[in-house]
Amino acid sequence: MKKNAILIGLGLLIILVFVGNAARFYRLDFVDQLSSFLYDYRLQLTMPRTVDDRIVILDIDEKSLKEEGRWPWGRDRLALLMDKLFDKYGIAVVGFDVVFAEKDESSGLKVLQKLGQNQLKDVASFQAILAQIKPQLEYDNLFADKIKNRKVVLGYYLTDQKVKNVSGILPDPTFPAGSFKGRPIAFTKWNGYGANLPELQQSSASSGHFNPMVDFDGRVRRVPMLAEYDGAYYESLSLAMVRTLLGYPKVLPGFAENKASGYSGLEWLELITAGGKLKIPVDSDVATYVPYRGKQGSFRYISIADVLHERTDPLLLKDKIVLLGTTAPGLMDMRSTPVSEVYPGVEVHANMISGILDQNLKEKPAYMLGAEVSWLLLIGITLSFLLPMFSPAKAILASVFVLAATIGLSLITWHYGNILLPAANSLVMIALLFALNMSYGYFVESRTKRLITSLFGKYVPSELVDEMSKNPEQVVSMEGESREMTILFSDVRGFTSISEGLNPKELSHLMNEFLTPLSRVISKHHGKVDKYMGDCIMAFWGAPKPLSDHARHAILAGIEMQATLKALQPYFKERGWPEIHIGVGINSGRVSVGNMGSEVRVAYTVMGDEVNLASRLEGITKKYGVGIIVGENTRNAVPDFLYRELDLVQVVGKDKPVEIYEPIGLASEVSKALQDEIKLFHEVRRYYRRQDWDQAELQLMNLQRMSPETALYGIYTERVNHFRKTPPPANWDGVYVFQTK
Repeated sequence: MKKNAILIGLGLLIILVFVGNAARFYRLDFVDQLSSFLYDYRLQLTMPRTVDDRIVILDIDEKSLKEEGRWPWGRDRLALLMDKLFDKYGIAVVGFDVVFAEKDESSGLKVLQKLGQNQLKDVASFQAILAQIKPQLEYDNLFADKIKNRKVVLGYYLTDQKVKNVSGILPDPTFPAGSFKGRPIAFTKWNGYGANLPELQQSSASSGHFNPMVDFDGRVRRVPMLAEYDGAYYESLSLAMVRTLLGYPKVLPGFAENKASGYSGLEWLELITAGGKLKIPVDSDVATYVPYRGKQGSFRYISIADVLHERTDPLLLKDKIVLLGTTAPGLMDMRSTPVSEVYPGVEVHANMISGILDQNLKEKPAYMLGAEVSWLLLIGITLSFLLPMFSPAKAILASVFVLAATIGLSLITWHYGNILLPAANSLVMIALLFALNMSYGYFVESRTKRLITSLFGKYVPSELVDEMSKNPEQVVSMEGESREMTILFSDVRGFTSISEGLNPKELSHLMNEFLTPLSRVISKHHGKVDKYMGDCIMAFWGAPKPLSDHARHAILAGIEMQATLKALQPYFKERGWPEIHIGVGINSGRVSVGNMGSEVRVAYTVMGDEVNLASRLEGITKKYGVGIIVGENTRNAVPDFLYRELDLVQVVGKDKPVEIYEPIGLASEVSKALQDEIKLFHEVRRYYRRQDWDQAELQLMNLQRMSPETALYGIYTERVNHFRKTPPPANWDGVYVFQTK
């Protein structure tokens, strides 16, 4: 004991470190990463990999978009869909993994009403016909009527941002404010939402939020069953659908009362139904682990177009639980999950519904913390005292035995008890205690590097030891990895109307004529075309081979793409084709890149929040009348370019606002007149943020005289006039919030 006192003391210190991490006094990131890896591995190892035929996903897929047009569709089509689903196919319940926050004005009713108020106000026949057809053109009311008295569950999203932003109306909360007063429950809290139109919400059977919980590595492992907004508590989409299916049973909270410790945490939710009780375990965040059945395809997918046109066998939908969502790449509703880097968000909800009904949800009760701490102390103290007295062979056997016991106990509780017993702290602690005892004689007692070099020199030449320690991975991997990259999206403006004026052969020829030169520009600037989505191009820089100045290449490519398309206009005119104009969105940041997909098909692609933001930036180019918009990360990566600061915006899917810019060109090559114009506009932006509308309007008038063709100045003039009549809050920080993608 005395001989090994230092070694035992170091072992006890290691134990204290991991006990403190398990007790949440602090966090060790690498242990969290290992814990997530082990959870993912256990999940993949035990997934049933079967198809749940009770649940069907109505897919807004590429086929549906091709037949019905771009999303969002008119609510009249969705009203028709409701009749098809309930009357013809006899489904049990339908849930929407989309939100209807804005009115549908696609029917043209507003235009007709305006004519009736002006040019045709005295034409009695027009007024009579308008009054007759008006109900048919009020698409929102039509859709609301079709979901009324039917088991239709709407979805909405919650937001957490500096500036509170709400749209639509929320349903009645599952639990009103004050329901959990005095109890230390860490609900996820939100300060804003994007919900459905009042007439739709009031007509629906129920509603639920579709916010997942995204872990530190970007993966979705849990869904908050209850989320807090303004003191009240709202259920998830999956829980709302199960309750609607089962006749709206009340949600009862389950508390693990412990009078001795004073603990009274919320550990489960309970539904009392005619068939018995359904228990939904929740963790400390009132979230439930998603019981993934397998990779994408664990539920039957049916294209919405096939349902609308009655091409689907009724038996496939009879009495089914139906979820409406999307897998179309252009709509970007993909998630990173433990089972796949690219996974449809709608299937996350399907897995939750399936797990609640099957009662196979994993739980992590509060007492697991005490169990983990006790196990750490037991095996840690045992190994700390025994390993110093063992020979290397016995130390290896003892460590392997304890390691196997830890893994076995974790798997047993997982498989037979549906209980998640954390093992990462134990495994790392065992490995460190073993490594400490094995290396102590080399690193502490002998204090000589020569022995280490000699040991490794038996396996590899000694001169390579240092190099191998710096670069242990010498094989280029095509597996998914996180990397700093730049992503570009380009899309043709008004392409739907363009395509309607051409026959299929002409349309195909037109697309080839502009996609080919634009793709060549991307390749010229060392970019990789990821995919074509109709008239949209998605490209990225920085993979497979690293590229240090990827942002610069992307900006140069975007500028040259605009110039190339402009040069093609005379050729298009000569062929009798319409003018083609594109918007380009560019963003840089850390993304996941690698081979992603399914067992049937894979693609080398990128995904992540920064990819979504690039798509959003392309979508708002037309809102500012510019050809290219770059995010602030891209702008910061290429400082020698001159940029026009366009706005501070919050796009759909992002909680935090981002600065957006229009790249003009290399600062050294831009004329002084244009530089002065941009400086003047930046002054307008400063007045705008300070709500000094008079000064902003004055300078905008000067800018419009200097450059009347620049649409941006007119856009800001309209904003200034709007805010002068309807001032923003005093603490407004200038953020412009976009409600649509």
